Amino acid sequence: MKKVVVGMSGGVDSSVAAYLLKQQGYEVIGLFMRNWDSMINNDIDGNPNFGSDSICPQEQDYNDALEVCKVLDIPLHRVDFVKEYWDYVFSYFLDELKKGRTPNPDLMCNKYIKFDAFIKEAKKLGADYVATGHYAITKDSHLYRSSDRNKDQSYFLAQLSSKQLENILFPVGELVKDDVRDIAIKINLPVARKKDSTGICFIGERNYQKFISNYLKKNPGDIVDVDTKEVIGKHDGLMNYTIGQRRNVPISGYKDKHFVVGKNVENNILYVAFGEEPEALISDECLIDTVNLINPKHIDKCVAKFRYRGPDNDVFLTYNEDGTITVKYPEGVKAVTPGQACVLYDGEECLGSGIIKTVKKNNEKLWYL
Repeated sequence: MKKVVVGMSGGVDSSVAAYLLKQQGYEVIGLFMRNWDSMINNDIDGNPNFGSDSICPQEQDYNDALEVCKVLDIPLHRVDFVKEYWDYVFSYFLDELKKGRTPNPDLMCNKYIKFDAFIKEAKKLGADYVATGHYAITKDSHLYRSSDRNKDQSYFLAQLSSKQLENILFPVGELVKDDVRDIAIKINLPVARKKDSTGICFIGERNYQKFISNYLKKNPGDIVDVDTKEVIGKHDGLMNYTIGQRRNVPISGYKDKHFVVGKNVENNILYVAFGEEPEALISDECLIDTVNLINPKHIDKCVAKFRYRGPDNDVFLTYNEDGTITVKYPEGVKAVTPGQACVLYDGEECLGSGIIKTVKKNNEKLWYL
């Protein structure tokens, strides 16, 4: 009997994944990851502050996973990746914010924690396979979109290598979310109606700006109208804003719709533009680094997602000698953001991804990014 170690998160997806694998005849073992110490808040100088308030409800998630494993009659182990998460995910997150970029820590969590440190721990338990509750499909160490396009998570897995995808199972990848819920209800899983987790785990339900201020010093600066060059307000730190953001931009006396369109880190300026769809938000080319190609075939035309919920965009690729890729999208795309992932697809197959480094329009780098 083949042994599968399942990453149990305390949610419905991983719980149903474990159930399906057991039904298929595998020996199933649950493994819960503790990635964040909710009792410690390091301040901006790196000194730990102890508090009683919880940042991420991990203990409840662990208790939920434990109850599920009791129902399924499978063992549950627990492993601590707090240091690894800090070193490879949270430190990256802070460093990107300091550069004025908008990072996506979920990609790095999958790359370094869930499909690296976790796999190593699973092998200690004798795993032949590792499984998670991700909505994605893997075949022959290649990655494909889930059958449920609304829940598809291949975007967040696009920094994985084909080696990391060996012996990986995604049992719910060919199901839709409603079917997963129905299975959980039918077999009376205690998490059957539990809400899906949203946002970044280490922030949880907390106010984002307040949380980040524990780690990065506030650095107020000017808000400038990108068209008139006039100062129209004051921001409280560039790390609190992202390209395309419309809400919670502190300017007063302006009733017209406005968007964040850029940042100048050197001069600590936040740029905004007015209108329904400001021209300043549109670009037609970007350069991506930290390139990871799951399927190394060099095709020059495919589609790309520049945000998780964003549409597929037709793109043309140029592979550069330094390992970066120039991505061109002549029809123009709104709010392509440095620090975010550009994920490449050939039909249903996820080819891989890179991190957006610079953005251009009409062959000129957007000076305000």
